[in-house]
Amino acid sequence: MKISIITVCYNRASVIQKAIESVLAQTYKDIEYIVVDGASTDGSMKVIETYKNRIQRIVSEPDHGMYEAINKGIRMATGDVVGLMHSDDYFYDNRTVESIAQAFEESGADLVYGNGVYVEHDRTERMVRKWISGEYQRKKVARGWLPLHPTVYIRRERMEELGLYDESFHIAADSELLVRYLYKADLKVHYLNRYITVQRMGGLSTCSQHCKEKWSEDLRMYRMHGIPSYYALCRKVLSKIPQFLKARI
Repeated sequence: MKISIITVCYNRASVIQKAIESVLAQTYKDIEYIVVDGASTDGSMKVIETYKNRIQRIVSEPDHGMYEAINKGIRMATGDVVGLMHSDDYFYDNRTVESIAQAFEESGADLVYGNGVYVEHDRTERMVRKWISGEYQRKKVARGWLPLHPTVYIRRERMEELGLYDESFHIAADSELLVRYLYKADLKVHYLNRYITVQRMGGLSTCSQHCKEKWSEDLRMYRMHGIPSYYALCRKVLSKIPQFLKARI
């Protein structure tokens, strides 16, 4: 089973090396690694080019945002399964992709997801949130539940059938795709109860200055799919409180 992993990057020279090395260090070897850079100006490409002999596809050109870049990477992918490694993030350990591949093989799932941790952006030894996704149930999606997006791996043929990221969303395209796949589509879903990613705080979805825009997009997304929007959004926001509390234990 070939697994395509896509990293999109724009001006992330200070962190992109960690993301790349965490992919290249995986024990699972049938990985197609694709890096899509949005014409960075801060030296990101200099870092990326250091690894050009170990990255299958590298593209650097202007785009209109993260989700256009992700869609570009997915369209390049040739793997059986597609997943993301954001430029600010890295895998929890070196056997992560091996465990994901095993989960697909044993479960026959269309979509596999797991858990993740959030850390301080510049002090990654300091944990801020523990996101324990829990078992999937369709009805939970209508109550604001979603798995942590960067832990989600999906069979490429199902993505081609169901559609990629909706680029009309600036921040919530990941949530919209997950709601579309987990609430509207008929996918076989498997929960892998292990940590998949370590994520730095401060990205689009975790930055407080973007909360108003994100919530507005979430409301539009829920309405699109016939879910009571304010109820689902409130449940979604409140569900994050235990994640911060667990990190203190």
